[in-house]
Amino acid sequence: MVNNILKAPEGPPSDVEEIKEKSDYLRGTLKEVMLDRISAGIPDEDNRLMKHHGSYLQDDRDLRNERQKQKLEPAYQFMLRVRMPGGVSTPEQWLVMDELAQKYGNNTLKLTTRETFQMHGILKWNMKKTIQKINAALLDTIAACGDVNRNVMCASNPHQSEIHAEVYEWSKKLSDDLLPRTRAYHEIWLDEERVAGTPDTETEPMYGPLYLPRKFKIGIAVPPSNDIDVFSQDLGFIAIVEEGRLIGFNVAIGGGMGMTHGDTATYPQLSKVIGFCKPEQLYDVAEKTITIQRDYGNRSVRKNARFKYTVDRLGLENVKAELENRLGWQLDEAKPYHFDHNGDRYGWVKGVKGKWHFTMFIEGGRVTDYENYKLMTGLREIAKVHTGDFRLTSNQNLIIGNVSSQKKKQISALIEQYGLTDGRQHSALRRSSMACVALPTCGLAMAEAERYLPKLIDKIEDIVDENGLRDEEITIRMTGCPNGCARHALGEIGFIGKAPGKYNMYLGAAFDGSRLSKMYRENIGEEEILSELRTILPRYAKEREEGEHFGDFVIRAGIIKATTDGTNFHE
Repeated sequence: MVNNILKAPEGPPSDVEEIKEKSDYLRGTLKEVMLDRISAGIPDEDNRLMKHHGSYLQDDRDLRNERQKQKLEPAYQFMLRVRMPGGVSTPEQWLVMDELAQKYGNNTLKLTTRETFQMHGILKWNMKKTIQKINAALLDTIAACGDVNRNVMCASNPHQSEIHAEVYEWSKKLSDDLLPRTRAYHEIWLDEERVAGTPDTETEPMYGPLYLPRKFKIGIAVPPSNDIDVFSQDLGFIAIVEEGRLIGFNVAIGGGMGMTHGDTATYPQLSKVIGFCKPEQLYDVAEKTITIQRDYGNRSVRKNARFKYTVDRLGLENVKAELENRLGWQLDEAKPYHFDHNGDRYGWVKGVKGKWHFTMFIEGGRVTDYENYKLMTGLREIAKVHTGDFRLTSNQNLIIGNVSSQKKKQISALIEQYGLTDGRQHSALRRSSMACVALPTCGLAMAEAERYLPKLIDKIEDIVDENGLRDEEITIRMTGCPNGCARHALGEIGFIGKAPGKYNMYLGAAFDGSRLSKMYRENIGEEEILSELRTILPRYAKEREEGEHFGDFVIRAGIIKATTDGTNFHE
């Protein structure tokens, strides 16, 4: 029931709302246009719906100008994203994704910042075959994108194996239970026959016929690790463990990273903790929170449609009261917790029950074979003998998990044979880096990110080494646009692409993910970036207090003003 006091923004519905309304519950004409061999692309309206099926149509922007000169259509290809709650994959599933990347993709796999696989370069006529093979491996791409709840993240910390296993099960249950109920995905991609029924009789009991105003993200963190950046989520759950037992979750609402350049009405925001719930109450809290966003989110202006804007517009206490009204019970008072980092712990770690875990550094999350580094081949060979699992981390790294003592020697030998690395030969700065895909495939990218950040770090490492900071963890993040896929606003050093070779430079986020950064320099190139860091990093080396992180130092030293809330991010 909609509260008469709380109201959604007024205004005509956006074009996407109209597309969803007439889509026949996300079907549109996808089934027909995917059979059209005349063009490698699809109409824009169907592409908007395609997101709900886990895919975007893209084109290779490196080839765009040349193809225009030749009067050819863009080099269309699809990006396909898997729904894989908690980032846990079996070795068999890894091998299927590897095979598909070679057969239908661009010979690479991208490990995303939401703990799942992403494939690029799939041609239209190979999409159905690819999705069917993914489905046969007991994975799917349903709701990996679009105006629904997306891949549910959870902590991947191997130190807490038993708690991780329990939290993973909750993330999986949330992901499954919050799926759209339309059979469109199964009909279009899996050849399920449509049963007797019409758009008038088919229902979406939670989402409704228009689904959500924008995407919705959920993550579960296990202190002291905030590896999933829980405060960046629309809805975050913080596991509370007492005497080795999971007793429940603190609930945080209203996070999100995206914004629009030059529009101060848009901003990144961190969620706020509003209370505590028991494990068995988790789904109820998630469902009712989603329905609040369904009813009160902005369906007129999409750039103001995320849940963070709904919470800020209606007021945190009002949203909490509405949530408790819909639940029919009150959240308990939040329990104490503490985060001390948001990175991954590299190398071999022994967990419970004699199982081992090896965390690998995967720069930019890109799994492929390089000229002198056969990363993809090495992981393929490990997957053939591995009897545990793989865990894709939210920092774009990979954990070879649950390795038995008997298998550890064999897997260690393969790690050594292929030169696979835990990243310890790199600086702590590089190991703490993250970048979105950006060019050439992302249509929103204004500048490079994944392809450029490693080269920039090469040069920053010279400054780091000169000042004795090689082993100092400083989170550095780069995105090609302000949408925030690599959670740029939570980097102690952050870069947002503004134009080719130009970035806005941000400083001052908290190392544990509890404070946003603030813009330090606007629209600068590499020379200015390095010049600024040649001044700031030596100061940090000389003037920092014991245990002081870089993000805290630049604020204490007066180099940048602290962002105390997303609403003052631009001040």
